[in-house]
Amino acid sequence: MTELLTAAQMRAIEQAAIKSGEVTGLELMERAGRGVVEAIFEEWPELAKTSGRAVVLCGPGNNGGDGFVVARLLKEWGWEVEVFLYGDPDKLPPDARANYERWNAQNKVAVHKLNPPPFVDDYLKFPPEFDLLVDGLFGTGLTRPFQGVFTLLASEDARHLMRSHGARVVAIDIPSGLCADSGRVLGNTIAADLTVTFHDKKVGHMISDGPVNCGRVRTKPIGLQSNMSSDVARLVSREFFPWAKTTKDHKYSYGHSLILSGGSGKTGAARLAARGALRIGAGLVTLGVPPAALLEVATQVTTIMLQRTENADALSEILEDERLNALCLGPGMGLARARSLVPVALGVGRLTLLDADALTAFADDPADLFDQLHENCVLTPHGGEFARLFPDVAEQLAAVPTNGPAYSKVDATREAAKRAGCVVLFKGSDTVIAAPDGRCAINSAHYERSAPWLATAGSGDVLAGFITGLLARGFGPMEAAETAAWLHVECARLFGPGLIAEDLPEQLPEVFRNLAK
Repeated sequence: MTELLTAAQMRAIEQAAIKSGEVTGLELMERAGRGVVEAIFEEWPELAKTSGRAVVLCGPGNNGGDGFVVARLLKEWGWEVEVFLYGDPDKLPPDARANYERWNAQNKVAVHKLNPPPFVDDYLKFPPEFDLLVDGLFGTGLTRPFQGVFTLLASEDARHLMRSHGARVVAIDIPSGLCADSGRVLGNTIAADLTVTFHDKKVGHMISDGPVNCGRVRTKPIGLQSNMSSDVARLVSREFFPWAKTTKDHKYSYGHSLILSGGSGKTGAARLAARGALRIGAGLVTLGVPPAALLEVATQVTTIMLQRTENADALSEILEDERLNALCLGPGMGLARARSLVPVALGVGRLTLLDADALTAFADDPADLFDQLHENCVLTPHGGEFARLFPDVAEQLAAVPTNGPAYSKVDATREAAKRAGCVVLFKGSDTVIAAPDGRCAINSAHYERSAPWLATAGSGDVLAGFITGLLARGFGPMEAAETAAWLHVECARLFGPGLIAEDLPEQLPEVFRNLAK
């Protein structure tokens, strides 16, 4: 999996490299600037074949130093370049100051001060009189709201006009105004068409408002070695796909999932989950169904087995069969049925997924649920369910950030997992999965993996089934949640627009074939 770094973690990697003597800060700045220019010409090859006009905005820190390198390299390429500095040049960090002085020594045009006059009046004209705007203002170092003179640049009108006239915006590391740790906007942000980051992507590129404002993200190596601890968030990707490749003896070797349904007219969600569990590879799948719904379900399923499950006593008797090694409760169960059956399921200590009604049933007393949970559980709340179980955490996440680093979905999910004592998968297009020990992964459905058609009724039920099926196969809770979330998006991407939840499990065979190539 790809590491996703916070701003502090990235600084630690850079400082470790500088302290060891393997590289200087000035060399890193040069490599970063060259990486930005390379990425610009890779993204828009036509810009490398002409000499355009660029406006480079430099901030008061090392991000501004990167901007001066970009300006110099574009100038050497033959571009007309104007540079604006926000802040006092005498207070620039040493490496940024060195590149500021190098720019001044090589160019007759002085660096302009970035403030309302003359920048807004004379240079930021619409339609824009430049081809490229390079944002080197704050990058990952922003800790306060992005306001003042920058409000015009961050406006929707400015972005619309720049796009309509072919002007591109490139952010160095991360768009100014976007928190690198949370992906949340601090005040305003300059939305980019291309964001060029270094070494590894940052958490803020992948969650919350990050994908909407970063445009396309390119990662450029600058010669650093990563040596991070387990608190680094990871991006779930194809490169880490722990699919079992061994040949097993019989269907029970692949596990037996029990998925509990709701009553008559409420069985669809559980049937979706059961189909997902079966398709992803569980050896057997049984639906535990109330008596009144047995006929309804029997007319809808074939390879999925049925078990009359009227109440808690019936479930307790069913669970005497230890071959039932993975349980799923919640999809379409109904709150009263969930409140009655969840304690029985949790009491046997098996691999258990709780979703939907199995979570909402405890909204009035989340501590009651937490007292019963164990390390073999996976919770899969969407935003509303998360807020009902963890209201204080959700409130902190929903608060408008006034400084950075802002509280993030990663922070929230880690806190929830620690409190619950089990794996929590916080659903969304930026799904975050965390374990009680702090391990964390992000499954992003953005950029090249965008799949907006996943926002359809029942898709979460299928995901619950995917996770349950993998648990039955022998995957651990964290591993099952990560893998299922990744496959869920891949199935949606394979099908495309027009997707409904029933389509998701049926894409798995082709997804698996593609993985084997």
